[in-house]
Amino acid sequence: MLFRKAMPAGPVEYIVAGLGNPGKEYEGSRHNAGFMGMEALADRLHVKIDRVKFKSYCGQADIGGRRTLLLMPQTFMNLSGEAVREAMQFYKIPPERTVILFDDISLPVGTVRVRRKGSDGGQRGMKSIIYLTGSDQFPRVKIGVGAKPHPDYDLAAWVLSKFTKEEATRIREAADHAAQAACLIVEGQIDEAMNRFSKEQATENREEERPVSELTPKEPKTPEEKRARAHKIRTMVLDMFLPVLAALFLILAVIWPN
Repeated sequence: MLFRKAMPAGPVEYIVAGLGNPGKEYEGSRHNAGFMGMEALADRLHVKIDRVKFKSYCGQADIGGRRTLLLMPQTFMNLSGEAVREAMQFYKIPPERTVILFDDISLPVGTVRVRRKGSDGGQRGMKSIIYLTGSDQFPRVKIGVGAKPHPDYDLAAWVLSKFTKEEATRIREAADHAAQAACLIVEGQIDEAMNRFSKEQATENREEERPVSELTPKEPKTPEEKRARAHKIRTMVLDMFLPVLAALFLILAVIWPN
C-alpha cells in the first residue's frame, strides 16, 4: 500500500506547471506533452492534481522537502501565462522557482531537454508566460514531439495531431523523464537534470546554440584546398553576376535597337 509523504510545513516554495489544452479532444495530442509530464509527475509523487484554482487544476506535493504547487492551466495553451502568473503572484514565487514543462517541435519525439532559462522558442504557452510575467528566467523541461512532416504542413494541425502508436510509447517514457527532471530542478539539482536528460539527446538545430567553431568556416590549409576554395568563390561570383549581365544586355537591346 502506498502512503503519501507528510506535506512540509510552511508556504509553497516552488511551482511546477505543465502546459497543454483542456478537453477530451486534445488528450494524447503533441501540444499536450506538458500535461503528460505533469500526470507522470503526479503518479511518481502519489498525489492528485484535481483542485480548481488559478484557472487550473492544482495539487501540492513534497519534492525534496519543498512544498510544491503542481499546476495544469485550463486556459488553453495560448493563455497559459494567465494561470501561471496568478499562482506566482498568490504564493510570491519568482520565475527562478517556477518550472515549466511543455512540448517542443524542434526536438525528436521522446527526447527531453532541460534549460535553465531562455526565450519562448516559438512555443505559444511559454510566449504567454514570458509576456505576462516580464521574465524569461524560468527553468524549463522541453519534451520533444517531432518536427512537421514537411515545411508546408500547417503548424497548428501538426501540434494538435495525435501520436502514432510507436511515438506514444516513446512519449510516455519522455513524460516520465520530464517528471524526474522536474523533481531534480526543485531539489536544486538542475545541473544533474541537464546532464542526465540532455547530454546525449538530440540538440535543437538553432544557430545561436551551435558552437562558434561550427559557424566559422574552416580556413583551407593545403594548396589543393586553397585552389578548391578559390574555384568555388569564382563559380559563386559568376553564378551571381551572369544573370544580371544578361538582363542588362537585354534592356540595352530594347532601348537601343539596331
